Amino acid sequence: MGRFVNPDNSAFQVALNSRIYVDKTGMIEYMNHVLDTTDAYICNSRPRRFGKSYAANMLAAYYSKGADSEQMFSGLSIGKTQKKYLNKYDVIHIDVQWFLANCEDKNKVVQFITKSVLDELREIYPECLILQDGSLSDALSRVKNQTGQKFVIIIDEWDVLIRIA
Repeated sequence: MGRFVNPDNSAFQVALNSRIYVDKTGMIEYMNHVLDTTDAYICNSRPRRFGKSYAANMLAAYYSKGADSEQMFSGLSIGKTQKKYLNKYDVIHIDVQWFLANCEDKNKVVQFITKSVLDELREIYPECLILQDGSLSDALSRVKNQTGQKFVIIIDEWDVLIRIA
């Protein structure tokens, strides 16, 4: 369980603890339907303050191997129907806003994201990622080729770099 690779489910638990929570797990049902298809590349674009981060945290909590979320989802709509993919994937959850706030130079945010995720992947899969060089896409390809493990990649606040430009 890492900060960016295979996060826990605590961020989604905060949403569930809130006085007002709207069950949006129907999105997971759709995601489960399109996994392993060419339709699996999804951009959830909504206006600001419309729940995109809640949805990202929900997806991370559902798919991440770094969480045990069965009880969390049992009372929600998806928990009554589909558990096949629950906590079965390596998840990479990137919040670009967090990276921007923690990077000294906004022009190096992508490099910071790449290095941070690669560092965690090397800890999780040292046998697959012996080389220190390489791109993130190369690392993901190596892990998949050697282990068969597929990744769910969630990018939240992806538009922050456009908004600050």
